[in-house]
Amino acid sequence: MPSTVICGASVWNGIIDTPARGEVLVTDGRIAAVGPSVPRPDGALAVDLTGHTVLPGLIDCHTHVTLTAARELLVAHESPGSNVLNSLGPLRDLLDNGFTTIRDLGAIDSEFISVDLKRAVDAGKIVGPWMLVAPHLLSATGGHGDVTPMMEHLLVADCQLLHFETMDGTQEIIRAVREESRGGADWVKFAASGGFSSPADDPTQISFSQEEISAIVTTAADIGLPACPHVYGDEGIRRSAIAGVRSIEHGNLASAQTLNMLQDKGIFLVPTQGSVVTNAREAFNDDHWLGQPPAKRSKYQKYGKQILDCAETIASSEVLVAFGTDAGMMPHRDNWKEFSAMVGTGISPLRALKAATSVAAQLLMLDDLGTLVPGKIADVVAVPGDPFADMSVMGSVDFVMKAGSVHKRPVVRALVGTP
Repeated sequence: MPSTVICGASVWNGIIDTPARGEVLVTDGRIAAVGPSVPRPDGALAVDLTGHTVLPGLIDCHTHVTLTAARELLVAHESPGSNVLNSLGPLRDLLDNGFTTIRDLGAIDSEFISVDLKRAVDAGKIVGPWMLVAPHLLSATGGHGDVTPMMEHLLVADCQLLHFETMDGTQEIIRAVREESRGGADWVKFAASGGFSSPADDPTQISFSQEEISAIVTTAADIGLPACPHVYGDEGIRRSAIAGVRSIEHGNLASAQTLNMLQDKGIFLVPTQGSVVTNAREAFNDDHWLGQPPAKRSKYQKYGKQILDCAETIASSEVLVAFGTDAGMMPHRDNWKEFSAMVGTGISPLRALKAATSVAAQLLMLDDLGTLVPGKIADVVAVPGDPFADMSVMGSVDFVMKAGSVHKRPVVRALVGTP
């Protein structure tokens, strides 16, 4: 493809403290130059983004493309083909929002749908972000990933309750981790605590023993896979950190002492505040909970203050915060709202933006992404305005380039009366 020069904009490379007026040259799908003025090769295409801020392609480290809140139970008994088709819209929504890379952390099915989706994106067969995947959530019986209690009203032909595979004890855990690897996993995810949306457990409930968590993390590491837990409660976070996980997913009930432990060990935190903090703030608002499970609301009423206190502690800490949204448990098209949620809890705009670019790439070990630096893959996005002054502009991404190919660009309208 011809070279492209992005010009007329302020450029933030994912590292510096503030954007600077500049240009970006893209050649053969990679960043060729970034600076106040860049070369213009013969035949280069110019993209004038005057009034915009140019940023590295965004990274959402916690998504569920096969899920939507409205379909959470349906996906468990729909066909794999149906679940694949229902994932195509979310993938496009995420890319339209400027998220050129996502980590997908588990689906409710017995297949490896997210692996197939990732391979189809890589092959150019479907439109979507680059994907890293943990195909399933490894769960103890009665844990957050055991959806049997949510399905008790559904009967199969022999009148037996639908059952979803869970694992207990180190031998079952080792087998499950190896099966995830065999199926094409990039990450291993497990439920170290209960959750808010699952009816049969509590977010502070411990799902696995220290021995079981260590077996998960060690087995995954032996295969060459990083591990991360779904976990809210302090003890589950602590056990996961001792075992050597790479990231903590959620962690919204962590104490200051445990956050310091994460910081000391260099473990990343993906706090998914857009959904969790919002629910905590609205715990006693009847309108907010219309159509939602009473048990979920009850848990947020119980733990709401602790969630909000933890959010303030995260903001004042130096823990490595990476951007993740739990998209799928909220509309995928709204995942950008995580930026505003993070800033709303006291996280600085710079830290929030790094969380979705350079820090996210560091978490996911993607050396070729996350910054606008010569030689890296040309994943580039732009917003009309300055997110350092107004984070809401992150909901208006109107230029998206993935590997040098423009997926989305501003509409250029002719002046009235011009032919």
